[in-house]
Amino acid sequence: MKKVLGMGNALVDILIQIDNDKILENLELPRGSMQLVDVERARRVQEATKEYKRELLSGGSAANTIAGIAKMDIPTAFIGTISKDEMGDVFENELKAIGTKPLLAYSDTQTGTATTLISADSERTFATHLGAAIELSPEQLKKELFQGYDFFYIEGYLVQNHDLIRTAVKVAKEEGLKVCLDLASYNVVDENVDFLHQIIEDYVDVVFANEEEAKSFTGLEPEEALHYIADMCEIAVVKVGKKGSLIKKGDEVFEAGIIKAESIDTTGAGDQYAAGFIYGMAMEKDLAECGRLGSILAGYVIQQYGARILEEKWSEINAMIG
Repeated sequence: MKKVLGMGNALVDILIQIDNDKILENLELPRGSMQLVDVERARRVQEATKEYKRELLSGGSAANTIAGIAKMDIPTAFIGTISKDEMGDVFENELKAIGTKPLLAYSDTQTGTATTLISADSERTFATHLGAAIELSPEQLKKELFQGYDFFYIEGYLVQNHDLIRTAVKVAKEEGLKVCLDLASYNVVDENVDFLHQIIEDYVDVVFANEEEAKSFTGLEPEEALHYIADMCEIAVVKVGKKGSLIKKGDEVFEAGIIKAESIDTTGAGDQYAAGFIYGMAMEKDLAECGRLGSILAGYVIQQYGARILEEKWSEINAMIG
């Protein structure tokens, strides 16, 4: 059976439902973006939103994807850095609970958190304090960590650490893994366009992007962006919201629709789409089916709060994926 290795920021999500986007303006958080914040700004966000309902969940973009893949009985492992604190225990115990092998390093710095501010229309804005997560280093990426796996999934939120990303994808390719990269956030892409072009052309096999990320990366609208990205890698995926997703490999283009769903919170939609798509590849499905599987998982996760699909929904999903 194919195995999937993930690497990303090991974070615990703090989900907060807000009723007024004025809060985002006051906190200088661009709506729909991911902003890195220091300890003091993270505390300011918590203070400004203390009256709102919140929930703690193990998270991090790549970890969410790996969790989705693991729930479909594909062997998985995850590389990241945490602290031996309360949040770190939450993160590691969650990995073990879903059957994912923890390949974790430990730091004296507190475990990272991602505060997710969920607007009334379900748009989400992130204020992320990376904490220990940012201490993952290239020196820790020994080739032995990659051996025995077939796919390597990496989140774009790590791309600001150029040496780490370059080392990771280089080792993965040397060990024969298919490298999958999610561009993660338009502002991250804006800040790292040249570097992303370089590593995608040299090392990446599969690129996932939504409309905004694809435009930041290429300057083009979704269909043209799809062709542009597909010229750089083996498989390009551009997600177009309610229109589904566009997929291209070589000269073949596929479209995948969405499932009927009432959106409550879009947090994790891209993460779970990638989970379904990579599951399809691991099961050697054709790309149209991979897109369908991605849409199923994305459709389920947006009907709830949080980036990981509720346990009770997996029996329905497994019936749909066949």
